[in-house]
Amino acid sequence: MQSVITSISMWIIPGIISLIMVFAIWNRVRVYETFVEGAKDGFSTAIQIMPHLVGMMVAITIFQESGALQFIINLIKPIFDWLHFPTEVFPLAIMKPLSGTGSLAIATDLIARYGPDSYIGRLASTMQGSADTTLFIVTVYFGAVGIKKVGYSIKVGLFADLIGIIASLIVVSLYF
Repeated sequence: MQSVITSISMWIIPGIISLIMVFAIWNRVRVYETFVEGAKDGFSTAIQIMPHLVGMMVAITIFQESGALQFIINLIKPIFDWLHFPTEVFPLAIMKPLSGTGSLAIATDLIARYGPDSYIGRLASTMQGSADTTLFIVTVYFGAVGIKKVGYSIKVGLFADLIGIIASLIVVSLYF
C-alpha cells in the first residue's frame, strides 16, 4: 500500500502540470507566452513584498536574539508545568504564527533532539500542521494587494492559531 502511495505522490504533480498544459493547448492558449507573463507578475509581486518580508524577519530575529523569548518561557513555566505542556515546544507555538520556515526549523530541531515518537516530537509535528503563519500571511499577502485594515484578520488568525495549538496538545495527550 505504501509503495502505491509513494508512486502516486511521485507522479501527481507532473500529472497535474501535464493535464493543465494539455487543457491549455486544447483551448488554444499560448502556454509559453502565458507562463512568461505570469512570471513577470510574480517577479514584480516579489519586489513589492520585499520590504514587508525584511521587516518581519528583523522583528523575529530581534525577538529571539534579545532574550525576550526565553524571558517569556521562564515567566510562564509554572503554568505550562501545571498544564503538562512541555516548555521545549513553546518556541514553536510562538514562532508558528510568525514564520513557517522558522517554525519548521524549530520543529525539526525538536524532532531531531527528542525523536519523532517522543511526546515532544509528536506534539511538535501535530502543532506544525495545526496552526498557520498568520502574521506572515497578513504581512506578505495583504501587503501585496494593498490591504491596510488588517485588525480583524490578525485577531481571527491568531485565535485560530491558539485553537490549533490547544487542539494539538489535547489530541497528542489523548492519542499518544
